[in-house]
Amino acid sequence: MSVPEIFGSKVFNDNVMRQRLPREVYLSLEKTKNLGLSLDPNLAESIASCMKDWAIEMGATHYTHWFQPMTNVTAGKHDAFAVPDKNGNAIMSFSGKSLVRGEPDASSFPSGGLRATFEARGYTAWDPTSPAFVRDGTLYIPTAFCSYTGESLDEKTPLLRSMQAVSEQAIKILRIFGNDKVKRVTQMAGLEQEYFLIDRSLYESRLDLKICGRTLFGAKPPKGQELDDHYCGRIRLKVADFMKDLDRALWEFGIFCQTKHNEAAPAQHEFAALFSSANIAGDHNQLTMEEMRIIAKQHGLACLLHEKPFEYVNGSGKHDNWSLNSDDGKNLFSPSANPATNYQFLVFLCAFITAVHEYSDLIRASASCPGNDLRLGGYEAPPAIISINLGNSLYNVLKDIAEGHNCTSSSKNYLKTGVDILPSLPQDDSDRNRTSPLAFTGNRFEFRMLGSSQSSAFANVILNTAVTQVLKEFEPILTNASDLQSAVYSIVHKTISEHGAIIFNGNNYSKEWVEEAKKRGLPNISGSVDAFDSLVKEKNLKLFKDNNIFSESECIARHEILLDNYVKVITIEASVMSEMLKRQILPALIKFAGKISDSYNDMKTAGIDNSEIRSIASQLSEYISELYKDSEKLCDMISHIGTLNSSHDAAIYAQNELRPFMNAIRTVADRAETITDKSTWPFPTYTDLLFRV
Repeated sequence: MSVPEIFGSKVFNDNVMRQRLPREVYLSLEKTKNLGLSLDPNLAESIASCMKDWAIEMGATHYTHWFQPMTNVTAGKHDAFAVPDKNGNAIMSFSGKSLVRGEPDASSFPSGGLRATFEARGYTAWDPTSPAFVRDGTLYIPTAFCSYTGESLDEKTPLLRSMQAVSEQAIKILRIFGNDKVKRVTQMAGLEQEYFLIDRSLYESRLDLKICGRTLFGAKPPKGQELDDHYCGRIRLKVADFMKDLDRALWEFGIFCQTKHNEAAPAQHEFAALFSSANIAGDHNQLTMEEMRIIAKQHGLACLLHEKPFEYVNGSGKHDNWSLNSDDGKNLFSPSANPATNYQFLVFLCAFITAVHEYSDLIRASASCPGNDLRLGGYEAPPAIISINLGNSLYNVLKDIAEGHNCTSSSKNYLKTGVDILPSLPQDDSDRNRTSPLAFTGNRFEFRMLGSSQSSAFANVILNTAVTQVLKEFEPILTNASDLQSAVYSIVHKTISEHGAIIFNGNNYSKEWVEEAKKRGLPNISGSVDAFDSLVKEKNLKLFKDNNIFSESECIARHEILLDNYVKVITIEASVMSEMLKRQILPALIKFAGKISDSYNDMKTAGIDNSEIRSIASQLSEYISELYKDSEKLCDMISHIGTLNSSHDAAIYAQNELRPFMNAIRTVADRAETITDKSTWPFPTYTDLLFRV
């Protein structure tokens, strides 16, 4: 079958609904999706009946309310369509109530204290803006998830709240500029997903990869990514077969998998989907990550979505391309040929710049997790300092307006290749800055900090909410202005004078930038735990409350969940490290040291006194002694973390004490690996993992 024939074939999409739903039901549902209106509850029964019939035809026997608890993965309990009739015979039933509402256990997911074990009731609510689909004999119904008291326990609910907030406020701004037709503004997201593929049998041979998703030990291989020969190179046949099956699976789910290629590190790859609303993009990304793992296993591979599975090479991110689109087909961040006279664009651009500067701590928090702490600041990942790259052309426009200079539209430049046969290529207004956390790329901002395993929802919640707040502050300035151009230019002037510090078009990796950022007053929040604390700052609590995104209790709960997760992840990694040390590395070193000692004694008996062999044995003995002592201390530290009074104290200890000590242990073990016989070393090396697919 061709791509158009299979595309969306497993989705209860617009085409299916148009064919199956009564016309008045279909039109009402379209209004709900397109305008954000509440669904008429009287229509749920009709929709559920059609959805059930379609799903059964697709081979479904069960349905599930598919939701996204605060675990960065999805969840759902599966209920059968089959129920008994009055005679005990099986009939297939699915009511409107079952479609609209589910009732999973709310105390078994992270709640940050919002739910106790004896307070188990929670609800899932159908999200009609994201289409249902059939997968593995089950109808998946995308839903939001909240507690019995109505507080959000998921990623989707706050995202939908923030999308509604930014839409309502953006429309008010558009009205000022004379646009009376727009009824909805949608936050769009284009997500790029980086990942590693390694041999499954090697993956199964390493406890750290299976449990933690990353290597806790591993000496630097002779070759990494120094030659830049893997990036966009020929895709290996086994990987190409995986990508082919992934493409097909995603097409069936209605996901436009647009780009695939080798990334910079050996065994690393990237997938990019086309833009869609942030809600659907997030659902699709979660589904994509799940399919990646499943299909990889079918091909004898393991898909690693951790931010830093391997030292010495690139980590993996999830680039979030953020923009706002109105329902008349306009991108509000499209500058047009002459941005200096595109006043509407200037207002939205200044709102974004101001929002990032005012709430940079929250933006940093949205990209914080234990894995991302290992990735940020090198190998093409942006540093912890939040800044915006606008490119010189657009920045000069803002600067000229702010300083009262005349702005002239620059003519389009073309690349000069020096080869007549090659076509003339128009040059973009700015280069790409791969070191910037937030880069303007023509008509959108690319948020490059997000970690590969993270949900995109929280980052978009923060950006949407911050921009909404600033647009609120701009609204009276524009509404009360006698001259709109002057009002817009005054906003530009204020933005550059008060928030221009956040704009940096240079090398974010340079030492000079660290010093310059400090002078500009930009925070350098290096660790996740410190970033998490921004959620409960008074200023940020007010931001969320004023825009109806989070209540104070929801913010506190999320802060607690993030801290608790951080402690658990680091503690699990430490426990795995301890087991690998005691049951694998130390026995291997002792065994090899014995072999070396026997060889030395045999040679000495034969009259050959080889001091080099004695030196190797001595070095191994030192490593064994040091690693044994460290393993004992590591166990003590793991025990100690459980005695601390609060999750915050435990998280600080994990970040500032436990993880650095683990890094020190790794350094010693990796040195020992370099002088140990390969056949004796207890698990696959980096060379095996990165170059054997």
